[in-house]
Amino acid sequence: MTLFDQISEDIKKAMLAKDKVALDALRGIKKEFLEAKTAPGSDGELHDDRALQILQKLVKQRKESADMYLGAGRKELADEELAQCAVIQRYLPAMMSEAELAEALKSIIAEVGAAGPQDMGKVMGVATKRLAGKAEGRAISIKVKELLSK
Repeated sequence: MTLFDQISEDIKKAMLAKDKVALDALRGIKKEFLEAKTAPGSDGELHDDRALQILQKLVKQRKESADMYLGAGRKELADEELAQCAVIQRYLPAMMSEAELAEALKSIIAEVGAAGPQDMGKVMGVATKRLAGKAEGRAISIKVKELLSK
């Protein structure tokens, strides 16, 4: 079952359970999925790798919105965004721990033959593709800089 199909099924379950938070989050996901399926240049299918990218983008947006709401003193709106974020994160694979990320990046650095900070682009190209959905881009970048500057 694809992520698109799973989301559609879970929307039905959320409606039956009268779970407003989950329903709002899942409808938002489905809207983004449908837009991606019908976007110009799309083949009309939504592959799971693209769906994971969309989910990561939605999580990031929710977290940024929650931060803005907290900054404006609107805790109730921030809580709603974070609750939806938690629903979306259920569909993402587990994130790598910092130690796992470091090990994966060390092997990528050795594989690419990177010698210093000037090779960061080569490492990042491989790392972002290989670790997509498993680690945030910012975390990858910070760890690569740290490892290459040693």
